[in-house]
Amino acid sequence: MNAADLRLPAPRPRREAVPALRWGVLGTGWIAQRFTAALAASTDQRVVAVGSRGQASARRFADATGVEVAHGSYEALLADPSVDVAHIATPHHTHRDLALLAIEAGKHVLVEKPLGLDAAQAAEVSAAAAARGVFCAEAMWTLYLPRFDVVRQVLDRALLGDVRTVIADHGEHFEPGHRILDPALAGGTLLDLGSYLTAVATWALGPAEAVHASGQDAPTGVNGQASALLAHAGGRQSVLHTTLFSVTPCTAVIAGTEATLVLPGRFFTPGDVELLAADGTLLDRWSDPEPHDHGGLHHQATEVAACIGAGRTGTPLRPAADVVAGIRALDEVAARLGVSYAAAGAG
Repeated sequence: MNAADLRLPAPRPRREAVPALRWGVLGTGWIAQRFTAALAASTDQRVVAVGSRGQASARRFADATGVEVAHGSYEALLADPSVDVAHIATPHHTHRDLALLAIEAGKHVLVEKPLGLDAAQAAEVSAAAAARGVFCAEAMWTLYLPRFDVVRQVLDRALLGDVRTVIADHGEHFEPGHRILDPALAGGTLLDLGSYLTAVATWALGPAEAVHASGQDAPTGVNGQASALLAHAGGRQSVLHTTLFSVTPCTAVIAGTEATLVLPGRFFTPGDVELLAADGTLLDRWSDPEPHDHGGLHHQATEVAACIGAGRTGTPLRPAADVVAGIRALDEVAARLGVSYAAAGAG
């Protein structure tokens, strides 16, 4: 195909039935609130219960969001027969243990990223779900968005030629007291912001074979900034940067020998896709009709429900092997920077 004839495909419509499942949310924080709101606004999925470490916080969340049942413990929510799927929206260091509890209780589970504090934890959770025969996925919402189905089709069709490079950046500013600054909550840039970067890099280029990294700590002791160069098979490279000190462009580039994709703005949210010719000429742009915000969280819930309805225990949009590859790359960056999550209970 002549480069001038290249065009971006539209996102593919869902072709399978999506059952309306009953969800229980573990946690009452920022992401739990937005996930619950997104399901209510855009799907037939229903959050029927919330679980927290105390009854008062669960009740406040339920009253604010219209959720019917408030449980004063995570265990009580997981024992609730009215809950089909558990959404784990608690701090990072609790993900592995709560996921295993949900799986043991026979619940399907969607776990906020990261699936574990390290690749070993992520693999353990995935293996436990497979053994129990329940659905399990990491809620890396980016890869469930229509924007990334455009990218997925471009890569599957090799429209870029030989993809050699990924460049991605994610920087935000956080006020003192935010949980990302707390070592006891496994804070720092890597698990919160860097997980998006390694997920996209290893998805597009395959697992990292070598990692080089440089970083800087925040005053609280968590990692405040990290830059990493990942080497992938065949000499391919990804260049990644994340910081909690400043807002940065948050763009991503996937570059091949014939053409380049640019994801402008906050690449990990709903947004546009640009296709550039090898000489940099803009060939095509797909414009996302969705607002560029966290309302897009509903796409992952719809995918989970569709997979469960079809009897699958995982999703091809974020398979367990991809999750482990992304987190293993984070592990390598952390090792080179001397980052440890021991204060949050990780070894």
